[in-house]
This record gives sequence, C-alpha cells and structure tokens, in this order.
Amino acid sequence: MKKLLTSIGWVALGSFSLALTAFPVSANPLKGEVLKIDSYEGSNVAEQAEIDIQGTVKDASGQALLGVSILVKGTTKGTITDMDGHFTLNDISEDAVLQVSFIGFKSQEVAIGGKSQLEIVLEEDTQGLEEVVVTGYTTQKRENLTGSVAIVDGDKLQDITSPNVGNMLQGKLAGVDVSASSGAPGALPKIRIRGKNSIRSSVNPIWVVDGVIWHGTPNINPADIQSISVLKDAASAALYGSRGANGVVVVTTKTAQGANTSNINVSAKTGVSLFNTGGFEISNSQEMYDLWGQFPNQNAIPDYYNEALLNTDTDWLDIGTQAGTVQDYNLSYTGTADKTRIFATGNYYKEEGSVKGYNYERMTGRVNFEYDISPRFTIKPKLAATYINTENRQHSIYDMYRNLPWDNPYGEDGKPVNPQDGDVTWYGRDNSNYLYDLQWNYSTGDTVNVMANVDFQYDITENLSFISTNNITYYEAETFSYTDPRSNSGLADNGRLYNGIGKRTTRFTNQMLSYNKAINDHTISALLAYEYNDYVYNSLSATGKGIVPGASIIGSTSEPTTIGGTKNDYAFQSYLFNANYGYKGKYNAQVSFRRDGASRFGANKKYGNFFAISGSWNIHREAFFNSQAFDYLRLKASYGGVGNTPASLYPQYELYSLNAQYNGDPAAVASTLGNDDLTWEKTYDTNLGVEFGLWNRLTGVLEVYNKSTSGLLHFVPLPDVSGYTGYFDNIGGVRNRGIEFTLGADVLNTASGFNWRLDFNIGKNDNEITELYGGKSQISGNTIIEEGENIDTWYMRKWAGVNPEDGTPQWEQVDPSTGEASVTGSYSAATLQKVGTSTPDFFGGLSSSMEFKGVYLNATFAYSDGAMVYQSARELFDSDGAYPTYNFMRLQDGWSRWSPDNTNATHPQPVYGGNNNAHKTSSRYLEDASYLRMRNVTLGYTIPAHITEAWKIGSLSAYFSADNLITITDYSGLDPEAAVNGDTSSPYPLPKRLTFGVNLSF
Repeated sequence: MKKLLTSIGWVALGSFSLALTAFPVSANPLKGEVLKIDSYEGSNVAEQAEIDIQGTVKDASGQALLGVSILVKGTTKGTITDMDGHFTLNDISEDAVLQVSFIGFKSQEVAIGGKSQLEIVLEEDTQGLEEVVVTGYTTQKRENLTGSVAIVDGDKLQDITSPNVGNMLQGKLAGVDVSASSGAPGALPKIRIRGKNSIRSSVNPIWVVDGVIWHGTPNINPADIQSISVLKDAASAALYGSRGANGVVVVTTKTAQGANTSNINVSAKTGVSLFNTGGFEISNSQEMYDLWGQFPNQNAIPDYYNEALLNTDTDWLDIGTQAGTVQDYNLSYTGTADKTRIFATGNYYKEEGSVKGYNYERMTGRVNFEYDISPRFTIKPKLAATYINTENRQHSIYDMYRNLPWDNPYGEDGKPVNPQDGDVTWYGRDNSNYLYDLQWNYSTGDTVNVMANVDFQYDITENLSFISTNNITYYEAETFSYTDPRSNSGLADNGRLYNGIGKRTTRFTNQMLSYNKAINDHTISALLAYEYNDYVYNSLSATGKGIVPGASIIGSTSEPTTIGGTKNDYAFQSYLFNANYGYKGKYNAQVSFRRDGASRFGANKKYGNFFAISGSWNIHREAFFNSQAFDYLRLKASYGGVGNTPASLYPQYELYSLNAQYNGDPAAVASTLGNDDLTWEKTYDTNLGVEFGLWNRLTGVLEVYNKSTSGLLHFVPLPDVSGYTGYFDNIGGVRNRGIEFTLGADVLNTASGFNWRLDFNIGKNDNEITELYGGKSQISGNTIIEEGENIDTWYMRKWAGVNPEDGTPQWEQVDPSTGEASVTGSYSAATLQKVGTSTPDFFGGLSSSMEFKGVYLNATFAYSDGAMVYQSARELFDSDGAYPTYNFMRLQDGWSRWSPDNTNATHPQPVYGGNNNAHKTSSRYLEDASYLRMRNVTLGYTIPAHITEAWKIGSLSAYFSADNLITITDYSGLDPEAAVNGDTSSPYPLPKRLTFGVNLSF
C-alpha cells in the first residue's frame, strides 16, 4: 500500500487528514484535540521560543510515507511529507506538539521537546478489524469472526424519523430485506434475513436486547442503541438453536464509558408528515363525467347522469389527509466515577398521521447501571419502560379513493350528511359517507411495557468468569372502542362499547461460565451456559350494547353481547456450549452446540440438538502475503444447523374446543389430532465469504450461502368423518441460495477537507420448495405451493391483452394434453397457471456521506428489483366500468382504452357494468414493484469545536432532514413497499417527512 502511494503520488490522501484535523466535522469532536482556528484571549503561543524542525515519517518496516499530514496542535500551521517522507516546519514553538495522521495508520501526537530533528514511525490501522463485535452471548474482534455478521452502529440509525428501529435498518445491510408494511405511525416493518425458510411457520427473525431474547419485536428508543448485529448464518446464530433459523437481530444498548465523566446530551426534532400518493391518482368530476360518456351502453346509465354533476367536484383526498406533525425529543445522562457507571435516558415521541385522525404518542425511559462491588464482582441492573397511547379516528383511505367527486359530504350547515337518510342525494356505492360516523366513533389503545434486569458478573479467576443475566418483562395492552348510537354502524345495537385488556409476562435467565486465555501464539475462549425462558399471556374482553351518547364505561351498557378471554403459555430450556480458537491472529476456528427443549413439541421429540462449525483465515497476516494493494484479506467458511418453532403453541396435543354448548350445558368438540413425534423445522446452512480492504480506500465483503430446511411444520387436513380438522406434522422442505456483496469507498479525501464516502450493498436470494406432503401442489388464494417453485409463486389466469377487433378482454388458454397456448375471450375457459413471484430478484441499499468544514450532507437509498405484486386495487378502480360508482384511477403513461379509433390499446372498451369480466383476477393486474427510494437526505452543520469550547459546551449541531422524498418506480399503486408486503388495495403509504433537528451536549 505504502509503495503504491509513493509511486502514484497521492499527496491528497495525507492532506485530507490534515484538513479534517484543522476543520473538525464530527458531530462529537474530541475535547482538547481539536484546533483553534484563531487565537483568543488566554493564548500564549506567540510568547514561546521558536525553532525550525525537520523530520521523517516511516511505517514499521522503514518505508517512507508520502502525504502524511503534520499539524502543530493548537494552530493552523502544518505541512505534508514529500516523496521521501521528509517534512519541514519553520518558526515552531520549542514545546509544541505535532499531530501526525495518515489514512490507514493510527494518528499520533509527538512532542517536539526542543528537538530540531524528528523520526516518526506510524503504526498501521487495519480498517477497524480490531473493532469488537457483539454476537449475542459473546463479543469478538471483527478479524476473528468466522460467521456472517452484519453490523450497524447506533449513530447510523438516526437518519430516519421513526419510533421503530426496524424501519431504520432498511438498505443498510446486505441480505437483510426490510420493507415497510404501512406508513401509519408506529407500524412495524417486514424483515426477512436471507429469504423465507418456512411455508406455514414464522419467517421473522428473533430479537435479542442486551442478552435477553424478546417475545416479538422490541419497542425500544433508537437513540438508546449502541449497535445492532444481525446474525445471518448458522455459525453466528447456532447458539440460538431452535429459534435461529430466520436470523437473529442483536441489539446492544448504550452504557457509560470512560473514567470520571459526566455528560448530558439533548436532541430535539420536529417536522411534518405529508401523504404520499405515489403513482396512484383518481379522477376529478370532469374526468369521471367524460369516462361515463364513453360507455357504449348509454341506455344502462342512470338518469342522473347529466352536466349538473359537474357542479360538485369533491377532493376526498384533500379532506382526509394533512400535514401531520412529528416530534422527537431525547435527553440522556452519562456518568462514571471510581466504581460506578450510569447511563440514563428519556424520550418523548409524538406523531400525527398523514391521514387525518390517527395520533401516536410514546414515552420511554431507561437506566443502565454498573457498580463494582469489588475488583472481581460487578452488578449490572437495568430498567426500561415504555408507554404508548394511540387515538384512532382515522379517515378511511379506501373511502377517500372510492367515493365519487360528484358527492358532497357536507350539508349546508357544514356538517357531514348521512346518505342513508332519504332526503340526501348520493351517487356513490353503498350510500356511505364515512365522515358521518367519524363524527363520533373512535378507538384508543394504551400499552405499557416494563423490563427489569438483575445482571452480575463474578471473575472467578483472571481467565474464568461467571456471568448471570436475569430478566422479567411485563406487558399490558388495553383497547377501547366506541360506536355511537347516532352512527349508522351503531343503529342496530343502539350503540356499542368494547373493552379489552391483555397481559403478558416473560421471564428469561442465563447462567454462563466464560473462559478466555492467551498462551503465546494461541488464544482460547469458551462458554458453557444454562438458559430458561417462559411466557404467559392472558386476556379478557367484553362488548355491550345500548348506550347513551358519550358513555365510556362498559358497565353502562344496557345489555352484554359477547365476553371473551384467552390464556396461553410456552417455555424453553436450553444448554449451550461455544469454543473459539485462534493461532497467531491468522487462523480462527469455532464450534457451537445448543440443546433446546420446548413445550410446544411432542413428548417423544421435546429436545433437539443444534450445532455449527466455522473457521477463518487472515491471509494478510501471512509472511508470504506482501501485496501493495490489499490492506487486509480474509476467508471464512461455516456449516451448521438451526431450528424454527411453529406459530401454534400447542400443536402436539389432541385439542378440543370448549366454546360450544349442548342443551344449555358446556360441550367439548374435537378440534385437532395430537402428534407425539412433532419436532423442529431444521435448517442446515453453508456460508462462504471473503473480506478485503484495498488501497486504504475500499472495503468489501462477498458471501455466498446455501440453506436447506427440512421437516417443515405443516397442518395436514383430515376428512370430516374423522371428527378432527387435521394434525400437525413435519413434512416438506425449502431451500434458499443466495449471494451478498457489500462495498465501501472513500471516494474523495481532499486537502481542503472535503470528504465523501459511499457504501453499497446488494443481496440476491433464490427460493425453492424441495418437498411437499405427498408431492401434491397446494393452491392458496392467488398463489400456489408446488415442488420446484418459489414459495411466493402467483397462480392465476394469464392476461392476453385486448381484442383489437371489438375491445373485449382476452386470456390465455393452455391445452392440458399438448401444452399449446391459445387466446380465449372466455374468462371461465382461461387456464390457471404460474405467472411470476413476489420475491425480488435482488435488493439492497446505497448511502452517501459528505463533509466539508462542519457542513455535512448524508443520503440513504433503498432499492428492490423484480418483485411482481398483484395490484388488487385496480379490480375496483380500473375495472372498465364494472364498478361504475367507484371512482376511476387515471391511466398511467403508456396506457389507453380501446375505441374504434384506438384499437391497439392496453385497456378494454369501458362498459357500464363491466366488459366481459375484464376486471376479474388475472395477470392483467400483476405489476413489477421494483423501486429506488431515497429513504433520507440530511443537510446539517456542526459548530466548530473551538467555538463550542469557548461557549463551555461539548458540541452543537443542527440539521434539516427529509424522508421518502423521491421514489422511482413503474408501479401504479400507492406504495411499492406496502405492495410487496401484501397490501395492494388501499395501503397506508410511507409519508414524505420534513424535519428540523438540533443536537447539544455539555
């Protein structure tokens, strides 16, 4: 590397670090190590004796370094080394300190001490390979990792404005497919790690927060997070055994660091959320009127069709959407003393939806405390609490698009009209004005989640420690729904009240012995642990009818209608072992074993064994490896098995339903048949990878994997005559194969201080069903599950376009004996067939970071390509007249309707009442949902450190930020992300969001 730099003369590389030191751009500048641009009162530099100095800078091998920045600390005076590593500085204070820095090497401070000749040796910095990575039960240096682990630092999660940390992972990690299911405040995203490993069971990853396995997705303040590690292969996830098949997301929260510190950090962010219509637009009054005029069967059109309709042009979207406000405030304290370390934080987050009527409010608090009772004994209690309140009076997105512009929702008095009254003129379908009921009806939700840890560590010897993690989490959610007796939906019952409450308690304990030892060139680490985790949930609910307007107590109803309740539980018991061996920093090997017992499996198969073996080779540390291009080069390989549990909590038992009665007495009805041999789905995973650093400028990771899942948990239906609906069994298999690539580049590092970095990642996963029960295909809605096919394969009639002769629809018909395809105009005669999948061909993200003299511009992009989704909204809004009293979507570019003058059209001739089933389910509405979305762009400024020091504060920065500002897609619906998640009718699209924020520390 050094010789290459010398030969090509990249002086700018060194100048970049000089400029960065002179003009710090970090949001958290280091106190005492930044430069004062101008002298100010109290400076005595000019009073010191001055000398001229010369020096040479080399690496550890004696190679001269070109372009090293030499800066006199406390001034703007500096230089860079020449081709021979030499530098000269004139008129320098004899007690000055030189700051020496160069990309790829560790920075140094060198005291002159009156010397006029200096020889400086810089130590190589291997691009973060010394970074410690949290992998769940253990921590390892990055260069010792043998499995596939993707890492995101907590400060990289602060770009997106969201209360949910899952949304912030999108586009940042190769092989981790994150897509938003809804733009509603507080909505959780869908996360898939290296594809789907199951057909009927969960495909969601498990979450681990500070060593504790969570039930579901944690609702944690993103500002509390130190780092997130995503465990993608069996080698990294094997210690999570029966729950690791879908990947593991490991969250580490912040703790106090350093000695005798006391810091307060404040951040405030506020902005607006705007409804994002995407490519989906509906007609105005004139456009609707013109379309009706194209119907050839004018005699079928109602008599009210005349130009008087044009007197009303209601914009339902304008009525139901808004610029919703968003607020996010954080306050944290970090303090350390002799034996005590504390991190305390509080957060308040409030968001109004871009659709009117929905408010989300959350408050969180956390205290992470550590106290050294003795040099060997440390207690680490933690306490975290979250409170969430929602109020739902949300306008209906479906109705905003469905309702006709010819209908006026308000009367002359400005109040919503009721179309079901006989004296109201209403043209839209179902005589429904959603605003009428919305005057009164609403629902609320309150959620409390409290998590308490009593953790401690006792160092038995210098190398052997006992680590105890003990957690209890209490969750309570209450919902309330009010239906007013004056509303249309409350007329039949004279109003209704619903009240429900659910409570959940989870307990987790892990008792672990951890051993670490270095013997000459050998390093050994191992752990042995016992773990227990259980869960209990119970709920009660009641509905009553007959209320006075405004009542909110369930006891005030005149008559109970339904009473509900449930209780369920599960438990896991586990034994863990892990060992790592390293030799000379070159060779690393790891073995992991976990034995899991689970309450939800059969008596004969309650326990399962899971394992992994893996290794890595740091080629750059070999004596024979003398590349001038590579900073580091690593190879790694792993193989292992992990498991997955069924969604049902009692699939192994013979179950009876007790919600029936006979002659007034309780009755038990047979439900499912038991299976004492039911056990885990098992996924065996092979992973191969290479990691590299090039020219102190590029870093990359390339990985390929093959995951084979067998024993899929499947419900087998039984004939009604058996008395049972069916039973669960281990049948079927799925395979996922893929490739992932991550590349980071320091694109520009200039002497003027301009820094630009790009990070790119891409993942491709191929999914295939390898085995099904009896080899039989299974049709589920518009999809088919079949051996040799993708799990998400569409199965419907294939659209064959428009008949140019008469404007009628056409589909494909396949001869079952010959396979020959022909065209038919009969929907019923068309052949059901496979027409694509909703799995993307590839997906990933791109991020850009630019800095210059305190100004920074960051952008994050996410993309997905090749996923085919069924745009079901078009069945209603692009129906060619089948639903004439629904509004019509505007045609996209390149679309056109058939007419005698336009016979080469994409759409059939519009007919009042429909054109020969043209709107029925077919590949006509199957669309490519590929997209490129700018998830965030942020422009900010960090006040220089010499100014903040003068103001007696730690740091200060301010920024403007925009989320989802640009989306490039050919998809005609509201949101391609929500469509990939399955909501293709009237989803809540991700809003465009504009915010302003300030960060302050002191």
